[in-house]
Amino acid sequence: MTNSAEHSWTHAGHGLPDSTEPSLNTTAIATGLQLPAGFAAIAGDPELGPAITNNLARVEKKLREAISNSDPLADATSRHLVEAGGKRIRPLLTLLCAHLGDASRPEVVQAAVVCELTHLATLYHDDVMDSAPFRRGAPTAHEVWGNSVAILTGDLIFARASILVSELGSRALGIQARTFERLCLGQLHETVGPREDEDPVEHYLSVIADKTGSLVAASGQLGAIFSGADESFEDLLVEYGEKVGVAFQLADDVIDVTGVKVKSGKSPGTDLREGVPTLPVLLLRRDAAAGDTSAAELLELIDGDLSSDSALAEAVAGLREHPVTNESWKIARQWSAEAVAALAPLPEGVVKASLTNFAHAVVDRSS
Repeated sequence: MTNSAEHSWTHAGHGLPDSTEPSLNTTAIATGLQLPAGFAAIAGDPELGPAITNNLARVEKKLREAISNSDPLADATSRHLVEAGGKRIRPLLTLLCAHLGDASRPEVVQAAVVCELTHLATLYHDDVMDSAPFRRGAPTAHEVWGNSVAILTGDLIFARASILVSELGSRALGIQARTFERLCLGQLHETVGPREDEDPVEHYLSVIADKTGSLVAASGQLGAIFSGADESFEDLLVEYGEKVGVAFQLADDVIDVTGVKVKSGKSPGTDLREGVPTLPVLLLRRDAAAGDTSAAELLELIDGDLSSDSALAEAVAGLREHPVTNESWKIARQWSAEAVAALAPLPEGVVKASLTNFAHAVVDRSS
């Protein structure tokens, strides 16, 4: 295994961009970091807190090094989403799970960077597929540079992730390759929709397990592997990550119809207006097909013209008050509970408590 964590990123066919920008200081980055909801136990731990925060700062620094490019356009487009911020949930899970073993190993930080780069690459592609105008409060790459440049930027970032993961060895490369396969299949299945003989809700749950759960699962698994943690922890971390990833996406679905503008810049009802399948609407279609008059009337409104703000607000209000929204929360919380249950064999401590709290937090949030 080649250990590249100790030396600077070597760009495939490229040198560092011409710039007088000073190198990022990890101490300065760490000072400005805020852990996402659910990770208060980490922040309060005198040993784990600083260790996680400092390693997150190293991840942030290495992310910027990994996407740097001597080509000005490639450098600008690759930096676009990294500099827009983000929760960094996937690398945080890698770093946290590494504390089940020896988290000081340099491969741990590199694995965390791989996970976030892979996630970033998919966002460029997803935004083109969904024609999304904003991401993390900023215009999406395709809105700035066009679809072709955005897609190629996603490809470029994934190539950089692949170089880094190849340095971690064949097992890590295999995990990333299988994860990326699932990410692609999830997007494909979302695009073509369910088969005639397939239940739409089950199809949707399968899609988000592939699109969201797979990479969250890989993040925890890689942290365990490269910290040398007990091998028996790997499967349960994979199960946890898959389930908590699904819970996170299901909660996002419900948040879209709660009437609260979320921090990403996405207004309530955006998914309704764009016709994006979400759990509340799928449940509404199920009820309407079963003869529920109120569901059928609301569905007629949702399937109608939502281009005006007043029509969208009426649809959001109607869906928020309909029983399918509470049912959606119930399903999301069930996935969260199953994620927590998967952690039962882990030793008691801050790592287990933080993973448990995070699973609860993803279904107890407003943004």
